[in-house]
Amino acid sequence: MLTSFDDFPVHQTPMPVAVPASSDRNAYGRYWFGAAERSGRFIVEAAFGRYANLGVADAHLSISRGGVQDAFHASGPAPADPASTGVGPFRLRVAEPMRHLVITIADNSTGITADLEWRARVGALEEDHTVMHDGVGRVMVDMARFLQFGTWAGQVTVDGETTELAHADVVGVRDRSWGVRPVGAQPQGRPASQLPNAWLWAPVHFADECRTLGYFQKPGGEIWRGDGFAIPAPDRPYDRVPQVTGHGDAGVLRLEPLGDRLTFAPGTRRVTRAEFDVRMPDGSTQTLELEPLRHIMMKGLGYTSPEWGHGLWKGEDATGRETWKLDEADPGDFTAQHLHHVVKARIGDREGVGFLEQIIFGPHRQYGFTELLDGAR
Repeated sequence: MLTSFDDFPVHQTPMPVAVPASSDRNAYGRYWFGAAERSGRFIVEAAFGRYANLGVADAHLSISRGGVQDAFHASGPAPADPASTGVGPFRLRVAEPMRHLVITIADNSTGITADLEWRARVGALEEDHTVMHDGVGRVMVDMARFLQFGTWAGQVTVDGETTELAHADVVGVRDRSWGVRPVGAQPQGRPASQLPNAWLWAPVHFADECRTLGYFQKPGGEIWRGDGFAIPAPDRPYDRVPQVTGHGDAGVLRLEPLGDRLTFAPGTRRVTRAEFDVRMPDGSTQTLELEPLRHIMMKGLGYTSPEWGHGLWKGEDATGRETWKLDEADPGDFTAQHLHHVVKARIGDREGVGFLEQIIFGPHRQYGFTELLDGAR
C-alpha cells in the first residue's frame, strides 16, 4: 500500500498514507470549486471526491448559462495514491498548494470538455469542525473543511459551444473537506429521527475584503454551528498570497450570524432575496443583503443525485451527461432543493459579488413551510 506520499513526514497513524485512519465506510476527501461571472451570465462548478474505504473516486463539472444546466460526471476505482486526483477524462492538478490549481476534462463521449485555472486571492481559512448525529446515536458527519476565495480563467465547451472565463470577470470560491459524511449507497438500519436542518452559506467577494457566513438552522429558526469571517483581500499577485489565513491573523474578524430574512419564488423554496444579520467583534450589527442572479442545481455535481451520487460504484470507467431546463425543474423534486446562486451583495454602500448556498428541507415555520417540501405562498 505504499505510495509517493509515504516519502514525506505526513503520517498521522502507523500505517501507509493510502490506508485511512478510520474504518468508517463513509470516510471521504473532497474538493469543490465554484466560478461565477460577475454579472450572473454563467456559473461553473466542479468537484472531485475520493472514498478510500469504498474504493471509488468520482468527478463532476456543471455549467448553468442561458436557461440550461449541463453536467459532466465521471466515476471509477479510487487510485491508491492520494496524489492521483483524477478519474476518467477529468484531471485536477494542484500546481501550487492553496495558490494555483488546474482542472481539465479531455475529449470524451459526453460532449463536455474544460481547461480551467484557479488562482487564490486570500489564504485558505479553516472552518469550524462539524459533527452531526442522526438522532438515533449514529455519527452522520465528522469533518474538517477549509475555504478559499480566488478567481478563474479558461474555457468550458459544451457540444462545440465554448464559454470563456477570465480572472478579471469570474470570481471563485473553493473548499476542501475530509472526514466522514454519508457517501455511496447507505446500509440499512434504524431510520434517523432527526428533523431536517436548513443550511445557508454565503461567501462573498468585496473590493478589499472577502466575507463568509454559514450555519445550520433547526425547524423554528434556532441557529447552530454558525460561523463567519471577514478576511482582508489586498490586490496582489496570486503567488504573493499566503497559503493559509489564520483566525488570528491581522485584520481577520470573527463574525456571529444572528438570523436572516428570506424571500422565495412563489410555490418553491428557491431564494430570490436574502438579508443576513451578523454581529461584529465590537458588538455592532451589520446586514449582508444578497440578490440572486442565477442558480445551479447541485445534483449536477452529484449532491442528492440518484444516478451520480457521491461514492456510488458505477464500474471501472463510467462517464455520463445530464441536461436540464432550469425553469422546468419540479419545485417538489427532492433532488432539486440543493441550490447555489451567484449573487449581488451589499453591506451598506459597499457592493460585491459571491455565492449563496441553500438547502431547506422540512417544516421550517420561520419561513412559512409546514411540510417536507411545500413551497412559498
